[in-house]
Amino acid sequence: MTVQSISRYVTRDPKILQGEPIIVQTRTSVRAIVGLWRLGMTPEEIPTHLPHITLAQVFDALSFYLDHQEEINSYIEQNRIPEDLIHPAVKAVLEQ
Repeated sequence: MTVQSISRYVTRDPKILQGEPIIVQTRTSVRAIVGLWRLGMTPEEIPTHLPHITLAQVFDALSFYLDHQEEINSYIEQNRIPEDLIHPAVKAVLEQ
């Protein structure tokens, strides 16, 4: 399998995250962007936490997610940290 361009800013590279959709020329997964968005971050805020990506890349990743929710949700579930492994201090912050 070779590098596959999916959209302007989303691609797959079998050498990076086993072909999971990522932002072009980065190792940042669509899953990571969706995770921040699901935590309540606006698309405009995400580049402040991931300064190597642009707002256009964020919107493209979210657009890709909305068209491929089942696939990205499966990556999210595969990478979910089991509840019993999350430190109590982290849980407290997430519950705020």
